[in-house]
Amino acid sequence: MPEKCRDTNPVVPNDPMFPYVGKLVANLTLAQIQTLDCGSQRQANYPQQLLYPGARIPTLREVFDFVSCADPSHWVLWNIESKIDARLPNRTAGVQDFVQKQHSIFRDSPYYRSITYQSFDWRTLVAMKELDPTITTSALIDEDTLFAPEWLAGLQLDSFPGPSLGEQMAQAAHAIKADILSPIATVLIPSPEDPSESVKFTTQSLIDEAHRLGMQVKPWTVNRLDIADELHMWGADGIITDYPNVVRRWAKQQGLSVAPKYPKQRVFSCLEKHMQKV
Repeated sequence: MPEKCRDTNPVVPNDPMFPYVGKLVANLTLAQIQTLDCGSQRQANYPQQLLYPGARIPTLREVFDFVSCADPSHWVLWNIESKIDARLPNRTAGVQDFVQKQHSIFRDSPYYRSITYQSFDWRTLVAMKELDPTITTSALIDEDTLFAPEWLAGLQLDSFPGPSLGEQMAQAAHAIKADILSPIATVLIPSPEDPSESVKFTTQSLIDEAHRLGMQVKPWTVNRLDIADELHMWGADGIITDYPNVVRRWAKQQGLSVAPKYPKQRVFSCLEKHMQKV
């Protein structure tokens, strides 16, 4: 958080937890978290980021309220991630606590049926499906979690028939009843057949196998249009990007359906109201 937020004042005088920046969110109260100014520091990797000095961290309910103001017809589709580190369980809320609280907020939202729930920690996807089979789940995976059963709800990829690594990933995601497989699209990994050679993490065979099993594939984080072109050619169902405005124009050029735009005046009016509440 230090690169994103800065401390302002403690909730109460002589608060022993102050300063809050650098502390684990799980160890702070909401009141303490909402003293942080997270709108005054531009991120080094995002030079076009607009600053909103004094902006606080909103709750998920507050985010839903803001978007509902700008999107009164509730057309927006959501991709919400559970931020849990399977290797460090004491750094966040537990799986059941996390899932049950998030689901309660989902259920009370007008966007309940528009949410995709994604995670690298596949235990949360299993727990969400057990709690509510109607929630769309998306299994994130990358080179760090690929061969780590603690991330994959105890699964080991080599227990699946494949034959390729991409097909094993799809089969593992299907085993936890994921609706979507969301692999990293921008890295190379050593070839299982010849470690001296590199292969792409997301492949045509991964997408084909996921489709055969009834899942969609939505790779991340695609910030280059040549990679978007390749994924589209392979049949990817969507992509995750840091630059949706650019990818939206590209998608329209490809004849793909895109999300609607909203009147800027309405959006900024809703943002102003939101900033006053948070």
